[in-house]
Amino acid sequence: MTGATLRFGGGAAGIERMAASLVGVSFAPHRHDTYAVGMTLTGVQTFRYRGEVRHCLPGEWHVLHPDELHDGAPGTDDGFGYRIFYVDPALVQAAVGGALPFVPDPVVRDPDPALRAYLRDWDRPLDEVEAVELTAAIADTLSRRAGARPALDVAAVSRVRALLADDPTRPHPAAELERVAGLDRWSVARQFRAAYGTSPTRFRTLRRLDVARRLAVAGRPLAEAAAARVRRPEPPDPRVQGRLRAHPGSVAVGARSTTTTTSVTSARVVRNRLTGCAVSA
Repeated sequence: MTGATLRFGGGAAGIERMAASLVGVSFAPHRHDTYAVGMTLTGVQTFRYRGEVRHCLPGEWHVLHPDELHDGAPGTDDGFGYRIFYVDPALVQAAVGGALPFVPDPVVRDPDPALRAYLRDWDRPLDEVEAVELTAAIADTLSRRAGARPALDVAAVSRVRALLADDPTRPHPAAELERVAGLDRWSVARQFRAAYGTSPTRFRTLRRLDVARRLAVAGRPLAEAAAARVRRPEPPDPRVQGRLRAHPGSVAVGARSTTTTTSVTSARVVRNRLTGCAVSA
């Protein structure tokens, strides 16, 4: 049957796990604000990444850096299935103790063996130690394949990140970021991307989407939630905080074919409608 099925498993703070299968449909080009590290389980996964078409076979892993444009499609009529980890780059940055490792070849055939263990017990949440172990395995896999990493003032960019996350609906002038970081604006821009895989502006935009998603998951009208992207956020509702993490493009809605079937959660539908990614037949 033609369609896409997505199933979100148990995760941890800053980590989400998803199982997906696509037959006869594909992901439109999109980006994530996380690392996306997954293994193809069945079929052939084809995706365009950094200007090249890539193929990922069963047993092979793919590694997508934060904020890198990519798509995804079955390489054959039989479709494909995979499981994937979405990991906050701040966790990877903490694990490596500096700038994020960038892997130029997104298809990995010999990752850290520890990663496979976390493809099992999919629905069980990860405890704190398991989350640390998974993050370390991903960081080690990335670091072994990355080139030289630039010097980084971790404390300075951490202060900038905290400022933006604390109030994402308020514009932050470059002079304010310089003052908080103790760096010039050019260093702030370069080092923030090196630390978190995206620019300060895009990081703030995605946190504004988080505010909107919190409202929508809490039952507020979608129009009101979308408008919240430009308003000061309300205090988070603790009843829904555990359901908030999602990723642009990880949601299959808006398919153009009436034969397409999709399984998603409400929070991901909200995120998808606010970012515009779709699955197409």
